[in-house]
Amino acid sequence: MASPSQPIQYPDAILTRAERAILASPFRWKLLADMQMAGVELSAIADDRGIHNGYTERPLAELGAENELLWLISVGLLRREVDGQGLTDSFRLTPLGRQLLTRWQSAGQPNTRASLQDRLYNALNRWWRRPGWLP
Repeated sequence: MASPSQPIQYPDAILTRAERAILASPFRWKLLADMQMAGVELSAIADDRGIHNGYTERPLAELGAENELLWLISVGLLRREVDGQGLTDSFRLTPLGRQLLTRWQSAGQPNTRASLQDRLYNALNRWWRRPGWLP
């Protein structure tokens, strides 16, 4: 078990899949950086507010933004915030997301565009993903 000072050691395949998912998403790295500090509400990401806040490259409908965020939850990068009454519409980074962001920042903000191959591979992963109710 990892201690609080030691990051979790994720297999390279998980890190690659997570990086591919965020690079192929319509989100910018600024969204992850802000999610590291505090939860970001869906309303700050959807529509023109996402562009204004530097979170998206293009306006996203609320449903589209939520679907993209849910995919990043499935990959393990994000989680929904919870308050005393249950789930909220805010999202935060998981330890995997923080580790990927740190790696990206230490590399001096490398190319943040996914290749066509990465976009296709990510789309196939999303399409073929196994439903949670299957054993």
